[in-house]
Amino acid sequence: MTDYYSKKLSAERLKLCYKLAPPRVQQYFEAEINTVSKRINPSDVVLELGCGYGRVLEKLLPRTKNLFGIDVSYESLLYGTNEFLPSTDCLLMVMDGIALGFKDDKFDFVFCIQNGISAFDVNPKSLIKEALRVTKPGGRLLFSSYSHKFWNDRLKWFELQAESGLIGEIDYELTGNGVIICKDGFKATTFSHIDFEMLTSDLDNDVKIFEVDYSAFFCEIIA
Repeated sequence: MTDYYSKKLSAERLKLCYKLAPPRVQQYFEAEINTVSKRINPSDVVLELGCGYGRVLEKLLPRTKNLFGIDVSYESLLYGTNEFLPSTDCLLMVMDGIALGFKDDKFDFVFCIQNGISAFDVNPKSLIKEALRVTKPGGRLLFSSYSHKFWNDRLKWFELQAESGLIGEIDYELTGNGVIICKDGFKATTFSHIDFEMLTSDLDNDVKIFEVDYSAFFCEIIA
């Protein structure tokens, strides 16, 4: 899926996906951002994994100026730097989520929301392990995925994206149980409460898994 986001669903096309989202999905966006925002202190150094064009980072600027974002799409990062974050110190970089080019213990808070743990299309345990490496002791990590209660609204949103030509035609024979598959190769999976429990079961860290807005599951890890 990394090639899909870097070549087919980047920059302005990615922005359009969010723009056409129905009101219930917009509510979900806000709920996720609020969940992140209330965990940030003004002095925190913050990293977003899978930041796209900086949609979320822009909203976090009132909370802290020490913002970093990484993504696989150069086009999205360039678009965000020029259009959304041109006069800020927020730094966006092309980087592999499981091979971050940062020293150990750099960040106070690392987050990966909007189902980024699926969109990265890497071993999720490796993604969490690498995020822990760059997080200061006592810092926080936050990952999110869709709640099963949000399935109908999520599917409708993806149908609108398909109708607009932003993603391929949805393959309804293969789509279901939290997974959306398109005929052009696009695939979006989810991580349930149980999945997050299994992913973090071998960690010695404190872990909290919770639901927000009946739309998102969050997995919070204390480094």
